[in-house]
This record gives sequence, structure tokens and C-alpha cells, in this order.
Amino acid sequence: MDDYSVAVDVGGTFTDIVLRNLATNEQRVHKTPSTPEDPSTGFLTGLREILAANSVEASQVKHVFHGTTIATNAILESKGSPVGLLVSDGFKFVLEIGRHGTPRLVNPNSWVKPDRPVRPRDIIEVPERMDFKGEVLAPLDEEAVRAAARRFRAGEITSIAVSFIHSYANPDHENRARELILEEYPNAQVSISSEVLAVFREYERTITTVLNAYVMPLVSSYIGSLESSLRANGIDASFSIMKSNGGMIGAGAAVRQPVHTALSGPAAGVMATLQIAKNTGVTNSISFDMGGTSTDVSLLREGSPTTNLAGRLGNWPIQLPMLDIVTIGCGGGSIANVSPYGSLTVGPASAGAVPGPVCYAKGGTAPTVTDANLILGRINNQIAGGTLPLDAAAAARSIQEQIAAPLKMDLHAAASGILSIANNTMVGAIRNVSVERGHDPREFSLVAYGGAGPMHAIDVARLLGINQVVAPLHPGIASAYGLLVAELKNDYARTSLQTPPDYDLDGMERVYAEMEGEGRDWLREEGVPQDRHVFSRWADLRYAHQGSEVTVAFSTTQVTTKAIHEVIEVFHNRHQQLFG
Repeated sequence: MDDYSVAVDVGGTFTDIVLRNLATNEQRVHKTPSTPEDPSTGFLTGLREILAANSVEASQVKHVFHGTTIATNAILESKGSPVGLLVSDGFKFVLEIGRHGTPRLVNPNSWVKPDRPVRPRDIIEVPERMDFKGEVLAPLDEEAVRAAARRFRAGEITSIAVSFIHSYANPDHENRARELILEEYPNAQVSISSEVLAVFREYERTITTVLNAYVMPLVSSYIGSLESSLRANGIDASFSIMKSNGGMIGAGAAVRQPVHTALSGPAAGVMATLQIAKNTGVTNSISFDMGGTSTDVSLLREGSPTTNLAGRLGNWPIQLPMLDIVTIGCGGGSIANVSPYGSLTVGPASAGAVPGPVCYAKGGTAPTVTDANLILGRINNQIAGGTLPLDAAAAARSIQEQIAAPLKMDLHAAASGILSIANNTMVGAIRNVSVERGHDPREFSLVAYGGAGPMHAIDVARLLGINQVVAPLHPGIASAYGLLVAELKNDYARTSLQTPPDYDLDGMERVYAEMEGEGRDWLREEGVPQDRHVFSRWADLRYAHQGSEVTVAFSTTQVTTKAIHEVIEVFHNRHQQLFG
């Protein structure tokens, strides 16, 4: 019997599954409605259905790959676990102070700072101090750490974050603090900043570590439950999760650092775009993933995805290596309505998987983009491989009564208006990842996927002046396909401040070598042969007195004066492209 790999991508509306025969590379696809109340239910239901439909035994499955939004949703919906935070003495208000800026398009005079993911009373200062070189200025007060652990245990706070000043330069105090916490509180889950994000900037490092702790119990429970359910169903396979950087990691690593999975689902789609672009000879492409709940867009330049080391997730900055993806609340399930001012709006509210669009006949009453597409004859009367018949009459009634009549339009004009607004919303997102990053979208191809992507791609491309649109054979399961083609990948970052012209070449090489050593250890743990280990080096550069960096790749595997000068030249050009 042949062995198989299975990829499962859980979206807001549908769960998509791809089954691949490892001997023949033959693939089978399947969709099943997602179960937002418990995503694992849709995961397991879809898995059982695709195996049964293709007469594959559970024991034949050797690898399971998963894209999930568990961590994302917990942060966006503020449904994480209570967190306790240990900080250096004097840094109790590091989260409260934060950064000066307010979100874009928000009136700074009316903006209210959101609640922190950790309550002020659960932030405890501990006497200790390092300098920026990693030298100990004040020893760690171990009894203070033990007392804090006992206090967290008494308050039943099981997830604890530790973020000490300058721990990126020397993690000894954080490592020791974790040991002491677990001695006092063995059931605690501890996140330390020197493992989550070993770089400078205290606020970003602390909030990222806190968010890691915030979602750790939920992600740990979810992944643990899935692994148990897989075994209960006879599947004894390796289990890997997609990271925000477009690479796969083992389930154990995902449990330890769940914040790295925050863009898991959208990242899988970008990796699918990368493979589709290679297969079709496209060099520069824009990934356009329009699903049922949202649309994700990203830019791939010269055959490589664009990445960020700093982004936002909801209200919070996250300083982690991640693909540069912009997500908007516009999808096939986005709800259309007439505002009190008499204007037609679409999204961001979505009908989701339950009850879904009106045409699904599952209790939905609000007209959606999918209903408009059905009325205009852009989709058939059944979708999801024929398993979901659509009620066109109900869709027409909802648009006529709730959109056309109030706006004094005919049915088809109202449906066209819904699509026009949705298309222009998505055009704005694509301009965000292209024009605002210094790229002309007319020089790129649009790779469209997701259940609704290809239906809207031509109109979106026309609005942007894009001449080529690429759509895969099964666009609705492209993100699941991306899970199959992605490779194991991890990122390591360290702060080593260098100022021209006095570069410490040996020191820089030592830092890179240390990170590569950690990478080799991780790859060996994942069972990757040494001849398949690949490392890439990157550096963050900025001009003097600026507050943000531009990431540039090293073209060599050795730090030399020539390599430094080449990187600086690339930085000048990239900065000019981005900012003028």
C-alpha cells in the first residue's frame, strides 16, 4: 500500500484538505464546512471524509500538515489565557508606556488605548540588571522570583512571561527565572523573551513574549487534542504546523512558541503562490487569496516572498519574522447592507460558515458577496464539489428586499454594486502591499485563489492595470496545497549593534555562527539530513537617527568587508525605493 501526506487548512468558512500519494504525487482534494466553535471538529470530519472517499487507510497517512488561525483569533478576539509577567525592577509600566504612535486612520484625540493582554496587578518587578553588552550589573533576586511564582500559583495564572532588560545580550537571568518558577509551580507554562525574540527594543520584545504566553495554553490544548484524536483514528503520523514566515515546524515547537503561528493560514497561501508562479514561469506576482471571510494579499518579487520583522496583530505590534501579508475583512461571506446614510457597504462583518450566505439555505438572512455572484450567474447552483446546492431564489429575495428596494435599484444593478464595492476594497489592499512598498502593480501578475478569488480577479486586475491573471486548477484549496509544498523553516535573530566604519567583523560572524548552530540542532531534531541544511543570512540596516530598519540579504555566507559594503549598497537602493 502507498503512503500519503495530508494537508488541512482551516478557514473561517471552509476547511480544505489535500491528500497526496507519496509514490505517484497524485492529489485528491476535499472541502467541508468549518466549525468555528471547535475547529478540530471540521478538521477531523474532513480528514475522515477524504480518506473514505479515496479508500485510504488511516495507517497509510505518514505526514499531516496544518494551517490554523487559533492563535490569531485568540489575540484578535481577546480570548487568550490570563498572563503573569515578570520584568526587571523599574520596568513595571513597559506595556503601559508602549509607543507614542496611534493606529493609522484613527483620530489621535479620540483614540482610547486598548486593554493590555496582562493586568497591571499581574506584572511583578524582580531585582536584577544586565547592561547592553550582557554584563551583570545586579544579580537576580531568586527569592523574589520564587515569591512571584507562588503568587501566580495562588491566583491560578498558569501562563507566565519573563522579559528582563537586555536579556537579548545574556539570557542567563531569564533561564534561571524559568527554572525557579517551575520549581515552585510545576504546572506553569513559561515563555521567556530571550527565546521568543532575542532582540533589543524592550516594548516590542515584551509584548511579543506576553502574546506568546497569552495564546500558549489554548494552542497547546488544541494541538494536543488534535494529536490525540489523530492517534485515536489510527493515524500515527508526523504533525507539522505552518509558521508566519512560510515554513513548517513540528507540533512541539509550535506549542512552545505559538505566537509564530499567528499568520499560519495566510502564509500557506503565499507558499502556494510561490509554487504556482514557478510552475507558470511568473517572476513577479501578487498573491490574491479571497476566501469566505477575508482576503489576504502579499507581494512576491523576483520569485521570493516579501517579509517583515515587525508587524501588527490586532492592537499589538509583533516583532517576528513573518511574510508581508495584508488581510482585510472582505470575502465571499461579507455582508452587504445599506447604512443609515443611504450608502451601500460591504463587510467587514461576515456570514461565516454558520449561518453562511443566504443561498446556502442554512439560516442566513443577510445578503453577501456570494449571493450577488450567484444572482449575476458567476457561479453555478452548487459548489464544494457538488455537495452544497445553492438557493438562488432566496439570494435574490434578500438582495431585492434589503439592498435594491431601499436604494431604488433593480436586482442586478444592486448585485453589481455589491461586487464593485468589494472589488475596490480589495484593490486598496493590493495597493497597500505594492504601491505603498514602492512597487508598481502593473509590473506583476495576479495569482488568484481561494474560493472567490478567480471570480473577482479579472475585475481587480483591470482596476489595477495588471495584464496577467493566473488561477490554479483547484483555487479553493490552494492554501492547503501550500502546506504540502512548504519546507521546514525557522528564523533566528540576535541584536549585535554595529556602527560604521568600526565594524566588528569577527563579532558579527560569531553571532551568525551561533544562530546557525541553533538551526542545525533544530534541523537534526526534525530528522533533516545534514546535506539538506540551507542557511540564509540577513541584516537590519537604518540611517543614523532613524527608528526603523530595512532588512537586506547577505549575498555571501561569510562576513567580510566586501560583503558589508555590498549589503549597504543594496540598503541604499531599497531605502530609496521604499521612501524616496
